[in-house]
Amino acid sequence: MLNLSDKLAIVTGGSRGIGAAIALKLAHAGADVVVNYTASSSKAEEVASTVRNLGRRAFVVQCDVSDESSVSRMFDAVAEEFGKSADILVNNAGITKDMLVNRMSLEDYKAVLDVNLAGAFLCSKYAIKTMMRARSGSIVNISSVVGFTGNAGQANYCSAKAGIIGLTKSLAHEYAKRGIRVNAVAPGFIASDMTNDLSDTIKDKLVSQIPLGSMGSPDDIANAVLFLASPLSSYVTGETVHVNGGLLMS
Repeated sequence: MLNLSDKLAIVTGGSRGIGAAIALKLAHAGADVVVNYTASSSKAEEVASTVRNLGRRAFVVQCDVSDESSVSRMFDAVAEEFGKSADILVNNAGITKDMLVNRMSLEDYKAVLDVNLAGAFLCSKYAIKTMMRARSGSIVNISSVVGFTGNAGQANYCSAKAGIIGLTKSLAHEYAKRGIRVNAVAPGFIASDMTNDLSDTIKDKLVSQIPLGSMGSPDDIANAVLFLASPLSSYVTGETVHVNGGLLMS
């Protein structure tokens, strides 16, 4: 049931961290993978090389997901390369510009919403066009635990990640009858380049809030995405899978 052979997945922000783990997890299950990146071409090529070593096709595409013309070009390039667009879309691309609101510029607020929320909207819009013709498809949007709890210094990021949930439910309502499922995954604190830069004191404080007693790994998120992209979740749409070690209930 986890066989994704003959499926094509686009993973935005797929060059590192959670995005790279998702791309590789889907490839392990048999999917061909489009690795989207904004600036890190070498890392994207590394992920693609690993996908090819698994016997799957990989395609690397630079795209600013906040720019509609760039998104349109990406989907055109994918269709030219594979003869079709995505069967699976994972909207993972995101940025942070953390700051307290009284110091946050409107430009920085909008920049985070443009990438994290409008980017998911734009990529979904173009993926849905081909998914409608096929009358099937799975879109998985990456939200965050802070989209539900809020977080000091992240008003822009929390707004975007909360918006992802509304977008997910709206798309699920609109396209369920066309065979398109739309769900979200909301990670908690995940070990990453970002958390590696934190001091041990801050990391210990974060971990102390997590009932399971540790940060998650990118693979924990990738496993949830794989489930939502696969036939195992064929009766699941409009839902959010929380992967946070119990943080949201504490």
